[in-house]
Amino acid sequence: MKTTVIFCFFAVLSTTLCWGWGATGHRAVGLIAEKHLTAKAKKNIEKILGRQSLAEAGPWMDEIRSDSSYDNTVDWHWVTIETGKTYEQSPKNPHGDVIETIHRIVAALKQHNLDAKKEAEYLKMLVHLVGDIHQPLHVGCCDDQGGNKVKVKWFRKDSNLHRVWDSEMIDDTKLSFTELAAFSDYSSANIVALQKATVNDWVNESMSLRTQVYAIGDGNLSYKYSYKNFGTVKDQLAKAGIRLAGLLNQIYGK
Repeated sequence: MKTTVIFCFFAVLSTTLCWGWGATGHRAVGLIAEKHLTAKAKKNIEKILGRQSLAEAGPWMDEIRSDSSYDNTVDWHWVTIETGKTYEQSPKNPHGDVIETIHRIVAALKQHNLDAKKEAEYLKMLVHLVGDIHQPLHVGCCDDQGGNKVKVKWFRKDSNLHRVWDSEMIDDTKLSFTELAAFSDYSSANIVALQKATVNDWVNESMSLRTQVYAIGDGNLSYKYSYKNFGTVKDQLAKAGIRLAGLLNQIYGK
């Protein structure tokens, strides 16, 4: 029964608008990554994406949700891991999840034998999914559709917890993605340590934020919630961009 419930979470969530970070956040992740690419990696990526930047490519995996030919990708944006358990101990979605997909895409890109269309798509997916896995509610814990069923008020308007983290905290700052990237980036002293972290480390970081994320009081969220959490949003975006660059340097910088 528990396995059925968790897979149900994926099936229902795939029909909702739970887009990790929203376009602004994903573009910021891409821009931060671009700033930390080696010259060789940047050149090779330009050959694949042409004039499209990583920032522009960031939201692509959300944009294709309206294209039925990509229906097989809808479950790749998230994973469910119950609190107190590891990914290895958790039931697996037969359609894939964000952890399995990142590993699979990285392995495929490292082979350097994909056709041009598939390589471009996989690259854009990687940009997006590294962002998603750093949004705490994309590493779900409960039967609440990654926070989509947690109804809240955001500045007196109906919302849900997932949407608050995906986009509303970011959008209410009125920052462009370039400003958000500039405000979110880390100093060079942190880069090596951040890029040494594994995908499992990223997951554990997102899981460690659950108590903070779900501390919503009576559900009437506004300035206080944003004040307590927007620094975490910026940290997670920065980590995602820097770690994405680390992966891309491994794949395209050698």
